[in-house]
Amino acid sequence: MSTRPQGPDWPELWGGVEATINRVGERWFDQAARSGRGGRPELIEHFAGLGLRALRYPVLWERVAPGGLEGADWAEADAGLQELRRLGLRPILGLLHHGSGPAGTDLLDAEFPLRFANYARAVAQRYPWVVDYTPINEPLTTARFSALYGHWYPHRRDLASFHRALVNQCRAIVMAMEAIRGVQAGARLIQTEDVGRVYSTAPLAYQADYENERRWLSFDLLCGRVAADHPLYASLRDSGVGEAELDVLAARPCAPQVLGVNYYLTSERFIDHRLQHYPAALQGGNGRDRYVDVEAARVGHLRLAGHEGIVREAWQRYGRPLALTEVHNGCTREEQMRWVREAWCAAVRLRREGVPLQAVTAWALLGSWDWDSLVTRQAGHYECGVFDDRSLPPRPTALAGMVRQLAREGRCSHPALDGTGWWRRAGRCRYRPPGSRVTAERAAKTVRRSPRPLLVAGAGGTLGRALLRVAGERGLACIGLPRTALDIADPGAVREVLRRLRPWAVINAAGYVRVDQAENEPVRCFRENAEGAGVLAAVCGEHQVRLLTYSSDLIFGGRAPLPARGGYHEADTPAPLNVYGASKAEAERRVLARLSSALVIRTSAFFSPWDGANFVVLALQRLRRGQRLAAAEDWIVTPTYVPALVQNSLDLLIDGEQGVWHLACRGEISWAGLARAVARLGGCDPGLVDGVPGSTLGLQAARPTYSALVSGRGQLMPCYDAMLGACVALL
Repeated sequence: MSTRPQGPDWPELWGGVEATINRVGERWFDQAARSGRGGRPELIEHFAGLGLRALRYPVLWERVAPGGLEGADWAEADAGLQELRRLGLRPILGLLHHGSGPAGTDLLDAEFPLRFANYARAVAQRYPWVVDYTPINEPLTTARFSALYGHWYPHRRDLASFHRALVNQCRAIVMAMEAIRGVQAGARLIQTEDVGRVYSTAPLAYQADYENERRWLSFDLLCGRVAADHPLYASLRDSGVGEAELDVLAARPCAPQVLGVNYYLTSERFIDHRLQHYPAALQGGNGRDRYVDVEAARVGHLRLAGHEGIVREAWQRYGRPLALTEVHNGCTREEQMRWVREAWCAAVRLRREGVPLQAVTAWALLGSWDWDSLVTRQAGHYECGVFDDRSLPPRPTALAGMVRQLAREGRCSHPALDGTGWWRRAGRCRYRPPGSRVTAERAAKTVRRSPRPLLVAGAGGTLGRALLRVAGERGLACIGLPRTALDIADPGAVREVLRRLRPWAVINAAGYVRVDQAENEPVRCFRENAEGAGVLAAVCGEHQVRLLTYSSDLIFGGRAPLPARGGYHEADTPAPLNVYGASKAEAERRVLARLSSALVIRTSAFFSPWDGANFVVLALQRLRRGQRLAAAEDWIVTPTYVPALVQNSLDLLIDGEQGVWHLACRGEISWAGLARAVARLGGCDPGLVDGVPGSTLGLQAARPTYSALVSGRGQLMPCYDAMLGACVALL
């Protein structure tokens, strides 16, 4: 699909890295340290290559001067800003990002504004050429999470603390900008805030009205609008914010030169008093009424305001230049791209109307960590960004190509963009209160009616069925053909199918899978695995169609001594021990020789709740019957969770990745160890598992004693033990 603005221009593209340093108790959670990207100014060249005009760049108080300005360490900031200046990429400096400051202060400290302003002055003096600043990111959001909901330090849960935290931050912004302008008179304030909207049932209209007014409070305070006639003035005063303090903010406004609107799929909320229609874990309240608070996108009868609606409200309220300062969706790749497309198209439409929307910001360029728990724990949950920071150097995803194209041409195209985001589809509904009618929202006019599909060959097998299932859930047009409908070793049949269906990519999930029987049927095995994969590669090359094909850990012949580096990497030399492994190794050779752009994914030891024939399911069934189970104690594998394999496979295909990738869950274990883990998780007796030498199991094909896979290109897969628990819970 393609989106092209009809007007004379389009917004600038900005970028930003997720830079949160927040505190939980006595622990600091630093996004840059978590990803290991601190002190890596070379990344800025990658950002500049996207065609960005500005970069939201962190020079954070807690990182630079944790013990005070006397001991400040400017080395990392110096290197990064020097690189930005060299490349002509305009910095927008952020000084506090969801933080509460270094040890010895916090958002409730009366000295917080002055101490922060002193730090801001030091930054401006060191970098006097910098013009744009976001001194404190999302002060209202930070105040809610720190002082109203208690998630972050100082962990308060009362209205007075919330108001104090917010006012302190706004005073700090005003004082910081005064200090900065004492050095750089032309300094601009680009102030960000997460601005959503709240919907409600009729009995809770009063709460929705309050929250819909409160969402603007940081902007109102900075713009000098909170005077005696402001709807929240009395509430601020009654909770301990002095009139004199409010009067000073009103008399010394620090209106932003640009209002930065941050809008996420969680920004629009629905509150409902009908508790019986929701899980108990969602129930809460305001001290007056009990209710649930859920994402509006998950309630069927609500139509989202979206980027366009929220920005228009901000323009009507303030009449000031605006920017979308965070555009990010922690989701699958095509949904991330659809979210960026939606934001971009909204920005273009608003500009045509005369709304001065200056920029769209590709946020979380390097992804983010543990935002699923609001950064309250370090669990290793990663949301990919424009680059995937799990690779070294960070790997550009399909979003990178999309951003480059938008910056260069004002339009974007990719086959995965066909279709609408999940938040616009009927299947978005998770909660169905009475009277809700679940319908899909009107698709964007730019979406083609007949998207080019993915084609899955071998759709009747374990992997093929999983691919069709996940592609459907992701809104990707997909056609599956079983082996009986497409002989992939027949060039004429493959050409006819590609001519008729016009897929943009083919996924080869077909092939011969009976490892032991292959010893007696080598010709058939090689035909289905090696010859068929080679034919697909050749014909896909003729039609300029992408190809993804799967290979196996059994191409390796691991024997003692075990491989170094924790397992086999992509560059290790195959040395198969059996016919099946040899057929897969030959398939890889033929595919890459005939289509160098093909993606070859090696994987290992499937387990899944969607298929009844895998080791985990069969072992659990046997153990639940109280029967003994013999499993190899000396064969080491990397168990692979099929749903995670398929999700990551599709992401890599959409990203345009090429060559060999290893996708297997992190961690290695013997088959006997895996069976014992299944027993424990399934409430069975692990003593029923007999660990034996693999050679005693009577299998016809030789197996490697060690075939664990790791990736040198990027470890994308989760740990097997967590996925094993999720799998067994569904069986």
